Amino acid sequence: MANDNQHRGLTADTANHRLRLEGFNELPQAGRRSAFRVVIEVLREPMLALLLAGGIAYLLLGDHTEAVVLLVFASLSIAITAVQEIRTERVLESLRNLSSPRALVVRDGERVRIAGREVVRDDLLVLEQGDRVAADAVLVEATDLQADESLLTGESLPVGKTVACAAAGHDEHPDRPRPGGEDLPYVYSGSLVVRGSGIARVLATGARTEIGKIGESLVNLDTEAPRLRRETTRVVTWCAIGGMLVALMVVLLYGLLRGAWLEAMLAGIAIGMSMLPEEFPVVLTVFMAIGAWRIGKVGVLTRRAAAIETLGSATVLCTDKTGTLTENRMVLAEVWLPSGEKPALDGMAPVSDACRELLETAALASAVEPSDPMEIALHSAYGASTGMGAIQGRPIHTYGLRPDLLAMSNVWDRRGTLKICAKGAPEAIAGLCRLSPEARTRLMAAVEEMATRGIRVLAVATATAPDLDWAESQSGYAYTLLGLVGLSDPLRATVPGAIAECRQAGIRVVMITGDHAATARSIAMQAGIPDGEVLTGADLEKLDDDQLAQSMKTVTVFARIMPEQKLRIVQAFKAQGEVVAMTGDGVNDAPSLKAAHIGVAMGGRGTDVAREASAMVLLDDDFGSIVKSVRLGRRIYDNMRKSIAFIFAVHVPIAGLALLPLSFGFPILLGPIHIALLEMVIDPVCSLVFEAERAEADVMKRPPRDPAARMFSIPMVAWSLLQGGIAFAMLAAVFFAKTWSEMPEAEVRALIFFALIAQIVALILVNRTFSASLGDAFTRKNTALAYVAMALAGVTALILYLPAAQGLLGFGLVSGEDMLLAASLGAGLLLILEGSKPLIRKVSLKSRYMARA
Repeated sequence: MANDNQHRGLTADTANHRLRLEGFNELPQAGRRSAFRVVIEVLREPMLALLLAGGIAYLLLGDHTEAVVLLVFASLSIAITAVQEIRTERVLESLRNLSSPRALVVRDGERVRIAGREVVRDDLLVLEQGDRVAADAVLVEATDLQADESLLTGESLPVGKTVACAAAGHDEHPDRPRPGGEDLPYVYSGSLVVRGSGIARVLATGARTEIGKIGESLVNLDTEAPRLRRETTRVVTWCAIGGMLVALMVVLLYGLLRGAWLEAMLAGIAIGMSMLPEEFPVVLTVFMAIGAWRIGKVGVLTRRAAAIETLGSATVLCTDKTGTLTENRMVLAEVWLPSGEKPALDGMAPVSDACRELLETAALASAVEPSDPMEIALHSAYGASTGMGAIQGRPIHTYGLRPDLLAMSNVWDRRGTLKICAKGAPEAIAGLCRLSPEARTRLMAAVEEMATRGIRVLAVATATAPDLDWAESQSGYAYTLLGLVGLSDPLRATVPGAIAECRQAGIRVVMITGDHAATARSIAMQAGIPDGEVLTGADLEKLDDDQLAQSMKTVTVFARIMPEQKLRIVQAFKAQGEVVAMTGDGVNDAPSLKAAHIGVAMGGRGTDVAREASAMVLLDDDFGSIVKSVRLGRRIYDNMRKSIAFIFAVHVPIAGLALLPLSFGFPILLGPIHIALLEMVIDPVCSLVFEAERAEADVMKRPPRDPAARMFSIPMVAWSLLQGGIAFAMLAAVFFAKTWSEMPEAEVRALIFFALIAQIVALILVNRTFSASLGDAFTRKNTALAYVAMALAGVTALILYLPAAQGLLGFGLVSGEDMLLAASLGAGLLLILEGSKPLIRKVSLKSRYMARA
C-alpha cells in the first residue's frame, strides 16, 4: 500500500466542521422512543383512557372506594405495558450499539480509529481484511480487495473491487451502480472486507448511503395497524354506548318510580360505569405484556406486543435463505476427481490420498488467514484431512482474480521448487489446464450436477515452475486438474422440524432469496418446503399484478429476487387476504419486513434497519423460535378469547341484578361497593387464571384463524350471553322466592352475593377450555386458579365472620342452609353449561370459537 502521506486525509478541524454541518454517520432511527414517549403512547390507548376516566368520575362523585379500585387497575396496566415497551427499546439499543462498526481513517496524515458514526464525507477509510465498511466510498488504492455485500444484496458470494482510473475525481454524488457488481471501485456501508486491503474516500454517510436510502424508503410504508386494537376499540365503543343506555334506564326507572331524581342520577352513573368493560384494557395489556415476556423466554424479542396475536394467525411465512434457513457459513459438501470418482467423506476428512492432495492444493490457493466463507471452509477441510491445523508459511507470490480470468493462484517455494496452486471458476481452470473437449465436457457435467443440488463449485489445479522465476501471469504454467470441491451453506438443524410444524399448523412457507434458482430449490427441498414452482426475479418482472396473483398460488420459491421485488411479493400476498409474516436480516429485507403484517428480524446477524422495521426480533437467530412464537401466539389468543367470553358472561347477571330490583320496585340489591368488590374478583381471574391456561391440544393442528374473523364474534358473544342469561335466571328465581317469602333485605343481598360468587367460579371453569370435558375443567393444572380460589375462600370467610365487613356491605347473617343453596347454584350452572357445550358446538359449526373438530 502506498504511503499515507500521499493521502493525508481531512484535518481534524475540517472533519469536526463537516460533522456539525452534515450530521452523524447514522442510519435513520425514527422508531427510537424515549421512556417518556412510551408512557405517553400507552396513555393514549382509548381503553386505558376510558379506565382512567371512570376512576376520575367516581372520585368526583365522592365514591372513593370504586375510584381507588379503578385507578389502581389503570396504574397497573400502564406500568406493565410501559415497562415492557421500555425494556424492549433498551434491548434494541444494545443490539444497535453492538452492530455499530468502528472505522480506521486518515486524518492529518495519521491513521486514527474513530467511532463509525463520526466518519464524514471525504474521510479516507483504511480498509483491511475483516473490516466492516463504515460508509459508501470510492477506492483510491486497493490490493486484491473483495467485499461481502450480502446484507445489501442477499447474495453471499463476495465481489472483487478495483480502483477506478479517475477515482480521485468523483464528485460528491456520483451515479453509483447498485452493490453486488464485480470489479467496481465502490465499497458500501455495511459490507465486509473478506480479502485484501485498500484506501477509500468517503462519498456518502448516514441517510445518503445505500443503506440509508433503503431506511428512508421505510418512512413511506405504513405499518399494519394491529387488528386486535382496531377490533377492541370498536367493541369498547359499543359497550360504552350500551353502558350509557343502561345508565339512562336506571335514571328513568329510579326517578319515575321513586321521584328522587338526584339520587337516580347518581345511581345511574354508578351502575352505568360498572357495566363499562374496564376489564378489557386490563386483559389486553396484561395478556400482551406477559405474552411478550413468555415469548422472550424462547429467544424472541417483541417490539410491539400486539404483534403476538398477528403472528398466531399468520397464514403465509416468507423467509429469506441466507442466514435464516441456512447457517451463513460454508462447509465442504462434496469432492470430484478427474477420474469421475466421488470419494465418500468422513466428516470433512477425505479418506483417499487424491482427496487430501485436492484439498491441500485448494487451501494453498486461498488466503493464509482467510475471512472469505469458502476459503475458511477449505482451510477447515484441509486441517481435518491432515490433522496439521493451519497452513505454515506464506506464498512468495499471488495472482489475483481478473475479469477475464476468474481464477487465483498462489506460488509456494517448496525446497527450491515453485509449486503453483490455483482455484477458481471451473471454466477458468479448465482453460488453464488446456483440457481436451472430452475432459472439459466431463468436468462441466459434474459441475452442473452439483450445482443443481445447491452446491457451489470450485475447480482446483496445480503446476510446477521450471525454475525459480515465476511467470508474468497465471497462463504461463502447465496446470494439471486435480478435481472439484463442492461447498454448501448448511441448513440450520432446527429448520426442517420448524417448517413441518408450520405445515401442520396450516402456515404456508415460501422462500424468497437472491440466490440462483437451482440453489434455492435444493435448499427448499432439504428444508421440507413443499414442492412447487420456482419464480425468478426476471420472470416476476414480466408479470402484472393479476398474473403474479395467479402464479403465487403454486410458487414456493422465489429466486434471484431484488429488494423491491420482495416488497411486491409481500404486498401481493396481503392483497389476497393472507396474513403475512416475513423473516430477514439484511438491509434489503427491511421494506418487506415493515410492509408485512409481522416482520421478524434476526437479532444477531441482522442489521439496524432490519430490526427497526420489524415487529419481532429473533435474539438467537434460530428459525425454530418462530414456530414456538406461533404456538405461544395461538395460545395467548385462545386464552384472551376465553377471558373475554368470561367477561361478557359475568356482566350479564351483574347488570341484571342491578336492574331487576328497580324494575319491580324493590330496594337496590347491588350498590357500587358490591360491584367494586366483584371487579376485584373478576379482574384477577381474567389477568391471572386465563392467561396462565395451557394451550389447547389442537393449537398447532388447526388452520390459522380466518383473517376476516373477529375476536368478538357473534357466536362467541351469543354463547357468553347464554351463560350469563342462565346464571341470571337462576339468581332471579332465588331472589323472587326469598323476597316473597319475606326474608330480610340484608339477608337476601348476602345470599344473592354469595350465590353470584359461586356462579362466577362456575363460569371460570366452563370457559377454561373449549372442550366439553367436565373432568378436564378440574384436572387442567393452573396454579393461578388455586391462588384465586384460596383468595375467594378467604374473602368469603372474612365477610361471614366479621360483623364490620357485613355492616359495610349491608349483609345480614346467612345460614348454613342458604350457603349450601348458594353453592348449589354454582354447581348447577356448571353442569348445565358443560352439558350444553356439545349442542352449542353442533349449532355453531362455522364458529372458530366453538368448532374444534
